[in-house]
Amino acid sequence: MGMTITEKILAQGAGLAEVKPGQLIEVQIDMALGNDITAPLAIDIVRSAGVKSVFDREKIAMVPDHFVPNKDIKAATQVKILRDFAKEFGIVNYFELGEMGVEHALLPEKGLVLPGDIVIGADSHTCTYGALGAFATGVGSTDLAAAMITGKVWLKVPESMKFIYHGKLPPFVCGKDLILYTIGQIGVDGALYRAMEFTGEAIDNLPMADRFTMANMAIEAGGKNGIIAPDKGTEAYVRGRSRRKHRFYASDKDATYVETIEYDVSKIEPQVAFPHLPSNTRGISHVGNVPIDQAVIGSCTNGRLEDLEVAAHVLRGRKVAPHVRLIVIPATPLIYRQAMHKGLFDIFLEAGGIISPPTCGPCLGGHMGILAKGERAIATTNRNFVGRMGHPESEVYLANPAVTAASAVLGRIGGPEELGVIPKD
Repeated sequence: MGMTITEKILAQGAGLAEVKPGQLIEVQIDMALGNDITAPLAIDIVRSAGVKSVFDREKIAMVPDHFVPNKDIKAATQVKILRDFAKEFGIVNYFELGEMGVEHALLPEKGLVLPGDIVIGADSHTCTYGALGAFATGVGSTDLAAAMITGKVWLKVPESMKFIYHGKLPPFVCGKDLILYTIGQIGVDGALYRAMEFTGEAIDNLPMADRFTMANMAIEAGGKNGIIAPDKGTEAYVRGRSRRKHRFYASDKDATYVETIEYDVSKIEPQVAFPHLPSNTRGISHVGNVPIDQAVIGSCTNGRLEDLEVAAHVLRGRKVAPHVRLIVIPATPLIYRQAMHKGLFDIFLEAGGIISPPTCGPCLGGHMGILAKGERAIATTNRNFVGRMGHPESEVYLANPAVTAASAVLGRIGGPEELGVIPKD
């Protein structure tokens, strides 16, 4: 019996010839990740265990990215816990302000996660790295603590769902729209504890930035992981970044899937997720008149250079609507520099936007763009739960960078075609 790509990676990590869905296994991990919210809890457990070293100083990453630059004394204390632990235990991949970026953009950029890896992170969007053909999933701080000590984690092998995307993407439709559309179709529990394997010619033609976005939001459908088989595009991305060997896996032709779903992407228009679930989606032509107070372009879903370029293309020569706040957040210092050197900052600033240093701040209502009671935001982020970006009586709408930028100009949710923006070739 053949195996899926997820099963093959887990079998290798467990030192087994094969694994089956539902099987409990112990796997060796290639990277363990914590941030300024989750790592302090894990560190406390590690210290309570009385250990004096971690399993591998180079296979642990600590990224204080949620409340930095520190917004208050509590945030400063949280980050200090990471900083002190990293110094004491010799953690190689601790990222201080200036090197720090949004964790799920930073680790692939640094070559710290690679195809074939098994990665756990005390952050639900750790599944992002499945875009590289890795098995990556979110865990609790207790699991992170155990992994930092032993280098291993217990997992139940998930069933796999196969999503096949046929056809060519229409203008201004990208990976964010594909995953929002998919979640809209199957619901926020449609892939509960399952591997979501994305494939098809539309996926083959997606740039890596879009693949990261799709894998990132697998958790919004309840998925254990999202994954895309690595190809030439993946190889090109990791070339020059990788400092160790990586492994390409692919599903066998006779692999078993619990469900296979196919889409014709040529029929999908830009998607908008209405409050208060990522599954509450509708096409841009069915949005209606939804005025906004704020537009946020950034986060681990859409803070990469390609996303900023799309937003800048829409905003070039245009002004943000009166009384609308546009916040642009490059996800890493490298992306920040690249965007600046390409002149994108001039476009954002001339449009009336502001540019933030890398941070996850507004996505989870931390800082750098909190909503007041009754306010409404459109954002390229990945969650729109009640109170996600601020007051419980505020609203968050999710969309791709082109729609978010166009909405900032329109003062209401709308697409770039309303502004007469001509798509790039």
